[in-house]
Amino acid sequence: MPADNPRLQLAQAFVRDTNRSIFLTGKAGTGKTTFLHSLKAELPKRMVVTAPTGVAAINAGGVTLHSFFQLPFGPFVPGSEARRQAGERRFSRQKRDIIASLDLLIIDEISMVRADLLDAVDFMLRRERASDAPFGGVQLLMIGDLHQLAPVVPDQDWAMLREHYATGYFFSSRALAALDLVPIELTRIYRQSDTDFIDLLNAVRDNQLDESSLARLNARYQPGFKPSESDGYITLTTHNRAADHINDTRLRALAGKPRQFEAEIEDDYPAHSYPTAATLTLKQGAQVMFVRNDSGEDKRYFNGKIGTVTHLGRERIRVRCPGDEADIEVEPATWENIRYSIAPETKAITEEVIGKFTQYPLRLAWAITIHKSQGLTFERAIIDAAAAFSHGQVYVGLSRCKTLEGLVLSAPIPRHAVKTDQRVCHYVDAATRQAPTPEQLKAARIDYQQRLLRECWDFDLLGAQLRRLLGLLRGNYRVIDLRAPGDVEPIVTMNALEQQTSAEVIIVSTKFRRELHARFCADRMPEDDPELQERLRKASIYFSEKLAEGLSPWLVAFEFETDSKALRKTLGQAVDELRKLLAIKTAGITSCREGFSANAYLAAVAKAKIDEPPGGSRPKKGSGARPDQGKDDALLAALRRWRAEKEAEEERKGETRYRILTRAVLREIAATLPGSLDALAAIRGIGARTAERYGAEILQLVAQHPAPSEPPEQRKKKAQDGDTRLISYRLHQEGISIADIATQRSLKPTTIESHLAYYIGTGKLTVTDFVSEDKLARIVAVFTETGTERLTPAKEKLGDDVSYGELRMVQAHLRRHPHGR
Repeated sequence: MPADNPRLQLAQAFVRDTNRSIFLTGKAGTGKTTFLHSLKAELPKRMVVTAPTGVAAINAGGVTLHSFFQLPFGPFVPGSEARRQAGERRFSRQKRDIIASLDLLIIDEISMVRADLLDAVDFMLRRERASDAPFGGVQLLMIGDLHQLAPVVPDQDWAMLREHYATGYFFSSRALAALDLVPIELTRIYRQSDTDFIDLLNAVRDNQLDESSLARLNARYQPGFKPSESDGYITLTTHNRAADHINDTRLRALAGKPRQFEAEIEDDYPAHSYPTAATLTLKQGAQVMFVRNDSGEDKRYFNGKIGTVTHLGRERIRVRCPGDEADIEVEPATWENIRYSIAPETKAITEEVIGKFTQYPLRLAWAITIHKSQGLTFERAIIDAAAAFSHGQVYVGLSRCKTLEGLVLSAPIPRHAVKTDQRVCHYVDAATRQAPTPEQLKAARIDYQQRLLRECWDFDLLGAQLRRLLGLLRGNYRVIDLRAPGDVEPIVTMNALEQQTSAEVIIVSTKFRRELHARFCADRMPEDDPELQERLRKASIYFSEKLAEGLSPWLVAFEFETDSKALRKTLGQAVDELRKLLAIKTAGITSCREGFSANAYLAAVAKAKIDEPPGGSRPKKGSGARPDQGKDDALLAALRRWRAEKEAEEERKGETRYRILTRAVLREIAATLPGSLDALAAIRGIGARTAERYGAEILQLVAQHPAPSEPPEQRKKKAQDGDTRLISYRLHQEGISIADIATQRSLKPTTIESHLAYYIGTGKLTVTDFVSEDKLARIVAVFTETGTERLTPAKEKLGDDVSYGELRMVQAHLRRHPHGR
């Protein structure tokens, strides 16, 4: 990057040292592409480079927006098929890790990006990063010139988009409107040096051609102009068919036999991204253009250099370019199609090669389209732009030439062909009217570092996640087996853990953020403040120790088991989220152990977002044995082992019972120590039939184990107070609906219905509170025919109009009222 270009330096500093999103624009030839490639080589942030088209992505060394975010084509608006598909699409674990840890998203050729596509990117980033911030909090760098090629918006798409967007351009994006965007316009032109030609190009770009300027431009029209082969002129046309016709005609006119060179294509390399022809057909004397820069030390050619084929061998091509003293021996070049991945060792975002295209870096070049010439520079060109059909097309064609003298028009350019969208002019003029100053850069740097520190010591979300997990455990502890840590640290009860985390971490962090705010200097970056750095080092030690004393060991050792599939999933997610958040917060504060560095903090947090957090594995439905079974009372452990053996035995016989007895029932048996079949049958959840079938075995286990020291009455009271059915009953009595109880308790509505069915059976609830009189009569009639022991036959007869929960309620009602009333 040129060291003497202050605007390029300013743009680099904003990208590197702040979190502000940037729109980098500038006329053709101002160094935008060079800036992009230098950023890729030098920037420490975790970045992904994208572009709207395959060719643009290959040129930028990145991937397309659609492929990276797996976006469908079509308008992305509420109710559209594209939005529905995007909402249903799920990323791989690696793609989720990349997005979660992303610092910077670069979008090249932003002029061709539609507003709805940019909003689709915002949608995916917010969803995957679980953030309400625009673009999920990711910094954007958008590079391009809106006066060049415009986005493609077919009429049928605009019919849907017009209801949501003022224009199809990216700047009409709704998500972009929520960003405090920094526009930086590059003004130094490197491609042309003639100020008169530059002024003429600017007049075309801004649609400000007066009569004298248009006449001066059209003076380059030379009727019947036929350059010699050695001059190296290339024709730039508006349409593909015109360019193909010129190339085919000129190639056929050459004497000699054509030779074809086949590309070697490996793995995944889509045809729409081929940098040149897969089958390259050449003759000696053909005019060609190099389609990439020479990667060798001699730098013999560059992308866009024109020459003539002087020799064709089976595996050898030589090209002579105007002004060169010797032929260029051309060798095949390889282009790589990449995807972004996470390096296993460093956890850095890396470019993984998923396909290769190997071919001679040449294409026939008597003519190419203006669209494909974007980004190229020519010494001599014939411009065929009289049929220009889109905004910026004439400007792009003319601005490819280094000098006015090297430009020839194949036909005069009519005024109507110079198309400039006034909406673009207004936006660019307003956005770039005042360039950001070094003072604004300094303020943005300071604000960025202060924001990172506030984020580092914000433990509010951690506290909320802990309260959620503990609330789930307390609300469902009768049906959960769990283990708190005891091997690494002394056992910390849930109440003590919550109190310690709240008092010594959450509350202290709130006070510390206020202290940080008071210590922040408006004119000094935190990295450069020695007193603040010392305070951060001490805070890092304090918070690390407090987490190590309580939450960290408890969460690492925490394990649980439950029969409820829905509860298992809800609890597992809550534990995973808390572990991940704790790992991220721990990484952040640990990175400040030797002082704060923005780059070190970002790297530590990004790695923590990808690494698997420490802790027990997700519970799996198995035998039902509790993780700390060796520490459980002997009778309860024996009952669980018996149940596991009995279920395995019945499964071998083809029986399909889900659970013989629930965990709550096993706990009540251990709490009440029944001594007879009647006592056993009286336990809620057993009943006479279950007691008759399994009673002898259960009573034998009870007899084999001595009574615990705690009085049975006290144990039974604990069991009743925490009984999951009782919790549902009490919530219902408070007037809460079944659906809301299910949501509050993270259970299925059918589970809540079964809880309430129990109380219908006890007479505490009335079945008609839940089932209408008509439906009750129909269900009773069917039960009279099928019997009440099994629900499936009745369900098959009644159909979808009746739920299993309603059947259970009527079943409980009939057991209490055998005659139906």
